[in-house]
Amino acid sequence: FDELNLTQPALVAEVHRDYINAGAQIIETNTFGANRFKLGAHGLENQVKEINQAAVQLAQRAVEASFKQILIAGSVGPLGVRLAPFGRVKPDQAFAAYREQIAALAEAGCDLLMIETQTDLHEVAEAVRAARSVCQLPIVATLTFTRDDRTLLGDTPHQVARMLNQLGVEVLGANCSGGPAQLLRILTLMRRAVPQARLAVMPNAGWPERVAGRIMYTATADYFGEYALSFCQTGAVFIGGCCGTTPEHIAAMRQALDSDDQPCAELEPLEVEDTSNLSAASSEPPSQLALALAQNRFVLSVEMDPPRGFSSHKLLAGASLLAEAGVDVINVADSPMARMRMSPWAVCQLIQAQIGLETVLHFPTRGRNLLRVQGDLLAAHALGVRNVFVVMGDPTAIGDYPDAMDDYDLVPTGLIKLIQHGFNKGVDHAGSDIGGATSFFIGCALNLCAKDTEAEMSLLQKKLAAGADFALTQPVYHPEHASKFLETYQARYGELKLPILVGVLPLYSARHAAFLHNEIPGIQIPEAILERIRAADDRAPEVGVQVAIELLESLSGLVQGAYLMPPFGRYDMAAEIIEAIRGKS
Repeated sequence: FDELNLTQPALVAEVHRDYINAGAQIIETNTFGANRFKLGAHGLENQVKEINQAAVQLAQRAVEASFKQILIAGSVGPLGVRLAPFGRVKPDQAFAAYREQIAALAEAGCDLLMIETQTDLHEVAEAVRAARSVCQLPIVATLTFTRDDRTLLGDTPHQVARMLNQLGVEVLGANCSGGPAQLLRILTLMRRAVPQARLAVMPNAGWPERVAGRIMYTATADYFGEYALSFCQTGAVFIGGCCGTTPEHIAAMRQALDSDDQPCAELEPLEVEDTSNLSAASSEPPSQLALALAQNRFVLSVEMDPPRGFSSHKLLAGASLLAEAGVDVINVADSPMARMRMSPWAVCQLIQAQIGLETVLHFPTRGRNLLRVQGDLLAAHALGVRNVFVVMGDPTAIGDYPDAMDDYDLVPTGLIKLIQHGFNKGVDHAGSDIGGATSFFIGCALNLCAKDTEAEMSLLQKKLAAGADFALTQPVYHPEHASKFLETYQARYGELKLPILVGVLPLYSARHAAFLHNEIPGIQIPEAILERIRAADDRAPEVGVQVAIELLESLSGLVQGAYLMPPFGRYDMAAEIIEAIRGKS
């Protein structure tokens, strides 16, 4: 995109004009990646000065044509390489690359520098040092944060604010990252760390989503307008937008700020406090699943089994089909029926990275000691998995390796407690610091049609006390049994506020239905349904889908979502159910 300053200058100028007309008071040059390292990937490393100065000149012409007082910020993005000790680029090489770009921007006449979307504080330090060596322009420095409210290298908002303040930048803050809600939280933490700092905030238009093969951002312009006031009231003096924001978003923020009856004023000084260990997860749902349930949306999830080998092509194709159908989240089983399969963490990561769907990691306690449980949890969190479904797991005696170790140190309630009151508070089982709080959203198992309802309710109480956030149930074929269970629970314990995703296993054939009814503990299928499947003959899968839809319709007022378990990898059956439910909602 930086080369467009030379090859398509009219296009760049048009973008500038659109944002100026929308009410922007500062525009950025089209130089985010115009450094030696990034341009070198396209054979343009010898045109650093030419590209950067052309960018400033285009912005200047757009400003002159507007007859408005607009400032021009020279955009300086990350180098796109890792600095030592995490990469091969030495600090003096980074300094030289930044110095080359910034000198060109300053010479061309930009009004300030925007060192933005950074991930490494050491790299930011080199950029600031380079800027101070060639000019005295004001510097705005911002970093980007992951869903955990940490940079990619693990720095907290507190650490970032303190470091940027020590570097002496005129304005510090955050950009890119997630949507306005996340950056408002980060802005608050930064202000607590450095109360006297001038703050900048430029969020994305929400978390990106993959729609029909394209990356889309969902936050509306009006939503940004509302948050512009919140940013201002929190102390931001520099407000804008990043990925996915359009002139309409800027116009909405401009209008909101201009029409506010009580413009932002000097805020009362805050007492400086150490916020390095504050948990971000405590102020907002930690995942899209958590957010959907908090907003009382009917959630549709589908279980997928990891492949038996290392090839993931069929699995990803199935996940893509489900995404197109409108599924909210994919449940990834862990060694179902105690049979050897690919690690579910790898499957979760592949689905989230390549399909853009959030996942729920099934996490059995069986076969894991305390060391492995905690190490596996940290690994899952590092891979971006936030939803975990805690279960006991199938005994190895029924699987591929009946003599395999089957021991465990924790029962599901114990693991739920460890995650919610340990890891999500920043400590392990022994109370030792793990470097920050995790943000897991924890599911538990529930049988709405249990034969011993007293025991099931008692166990549910223990899971709630341990900290369960939601429940997935075993397959339900008797809606009246599920309804009675919930009515009895409410009469005895009060309203059950735990969100429930009811298990639905579509029937594929008469033989399949008979097997479930006769051989799987906890599953009982009414004779009327069995007869419908038998009578359907070759149309049994079609009837199975219809039965599943009817079951969900009868349960829709009792539960918060569906947990679909397509038989024999028939994800097309799940897609049909999803499309039918979405079409009626």
